[in-house]
Amino acid sequence: MAVAVALTALAVFLVLWGPGALPAAPAGGPAPPSVRRLGPRLAILAVVGAVAASSPRAGVLALIAVGVVTGALRLVRRARQARVAAAHHSQVVELCDALQAELAAGQTAAQALDRAAADWPLVGPAARAAASGGDVTASLRELATEPGAGSLRVVAAAWQVAHRTGHGLADALGRVADDLRAVEQTRRVVAGELASARATARLLAVLPFLALAMGAGAGAEPWAFLLGHPAGLACLAAGLGLAWAGLAWVEAIARGVDGG
Repeated sequence: MAVAVALTALAVFLVLWGPGALPAAPAGGPAPPSVRRLGPRLAILAVVGAVAASSPRAGVLALIAVGVVTGALRLVRRARQARVAAAHHSQVVELCDALQAELAAGQTAAQALDRAAADWPLVGPAARAAASGGDVTASLRELATEPGAGSLRVVAAAWQVAHRTGHGLADALGRVADDLRAVEQTRRVVAGELASARATARLLAVLPFLALAMGAGAGAEPWAFLLGHPAGLACLAAGLGLAWAGLAWVEAIARGVDGG
């Protein structure tokens, strides 16, 4: 039974996280998100169903394993997205400084953006649009939809105003960089204050496992009750669910305060 549950958890991990998690897009364009998610869900249901057919208790444990792996992967993905967003926040400020320096050195706006794209690939599409005479502001606004890159909308607005009025783009980008730098400093202070709350939430999520280890060391056999009794399975599922909900809730509050 333990092998079946472990294989179920491994299957969920490979389906949701492995290289084949998302099927290739059809020739006519990318498949809708609901279609892309259907295959992994059916695979998970098939594995859980096969385990449940061999043993109802193993099926319950398989469902718990599915929940644990899915919840953990979601938290990992959100943490990775938060890191990407934080990097983009800093890159936009550095981009404004670099563009201002290039323009002050006598480069054209297109040349400055092309050189900046070598260090910040995020603005590569905007640089290509500038080189081909396309709409740079539209490209920057589209790039602003990336996590943490919302400040590119301000850069796009400065670019558009300078282009229409003929005022110096370097001065506009300098003022934008100063404003964004102040916002970035505030964001870092807030992130530092939130770090303790996040650490406390993670510690509270781990404490029950330490209590179980202490109980097992004292000869109480808590794992036998949790894994071998219906009431134990219910307690295990409820405890894991509440632990994940607590972590997700704290992260959601932190993202709301942090603006992420």
